[in-house]
Amino acid sequence: MTQDTKSQSGAVLITGGTGSFGKTMLQDLLDKGYSEIRIFSRDEEKQDMLRTTLRSPNVRYYIGDIRDRDSVDRAMRGVQSVFHAAALKQVPSCEFFPSEAVRTNILGSENVIRSAAENRVNSVVCLSTDKAVLPVNAMGISKAMMEKLAQALARSLGSESATTVSMVRYGNVMYSRGSVIPLFIRQIKTGAPITVTEPQMTRFLMPLRDSVALVHHAFDNARQGDLFIRKAAASTIADLVTALLELFEVPDHAVEAIGWRHAEKLYETLATAQELTQSEDMGDYYRIRMDDRDLNYKAYFSEGEHETVHHEDYHSHNTNQLDVAGVKTLLLSLPEVQAELAAWGAGA
Repeated sequence: MTQDTKSQSGAVLITGGTGSFGKTMLQDLLDKGYSEIRIFSRDEEKQDMLRTTLRSPNVRYYIGDIRDRDSVDRAMRGVQSVFHAAALKQVPSCEFFPSEAVRTNILGSENVIRSAAENRVNSVVCLSTDKAVLPVNAMGISKAMMEKLAQALARSLGSESATTVSMVRYGNVMYSRGSVIPLFIRQIKTGAPITVTEPQMTRFLMPLRDSVALVHHAFDNARQGDLFIRKAAASTIADLVTALLELFEVPDHAVEAIGWRHAEKLYETLATAQELTQSEDMGDYYRIRMDDRDLNYKAYFSEGEHETVHHEDYHSHNTNQLDVAGVKTLLLSLPEVQAELAAWGAGA
């Protein structure tokens, strides 16, 4: 079934629909001609701003919290596809309030998936993060548990279920809310020193448009319990800062190393070597297949896989590394950076 055909046969629900990803996904769905898109979030002010900005009759707004199953059920009725983006995403806040990460990222996600299955939604795509791989912080741990929960529910539903549950995992989304790029640009424009933690840290760099394409890829290709990642380039924080300073033509702007934040990694991992042994290379994407074996204790305790393929983890240190010129090219492809540069030039 084509995307256009799907768009005419039922509503699409975006949880966390007023966030950076949700708004980009919403605009993409509107551009593709979807007739009803439901935005579900708990922030009425952001919903009102989105409503008055878009003024689209195809968008409906639902106030609620994924922690509350009743509010999820109200938004879910009659929905065909769900893009589950609602989450607590900030590493420091989850580190200091881990129980809140559990309530939203794990228990809230369970509400979304179970509600979707009970309402016979066709497809649920859950958004995860590279921080869920070999996690060292509460946010990553909660997202890793979300992935395990989603796959457990997918396994229990089985391949014949009306509802397919899948996941996507990606790294840093460029210019998303809370990311370092808008922070660095703000510091450049106000004359404040650019604050970096460890200059040689590497991070994946993914434009919002690529994260939306990843979700559509999952929507079109998912089998029960699949997890998809998009291959992405990376750079050091030092090269990212240098690229921004060159673009804004302030090469002598102060840069201050402030030290590592709570529970940060030197590099992020998108897929472990073990996961890659059960993956399918799909060109720009990897499909990581769910282990659909049941809890057969003999096999579980006394039998293992007889064939192994040797891989290494896929992480931001060993992926395609962008130099300063490459980072500048990628930054210039972002409409937000183009707008910031235009405003900077106009004010100069």
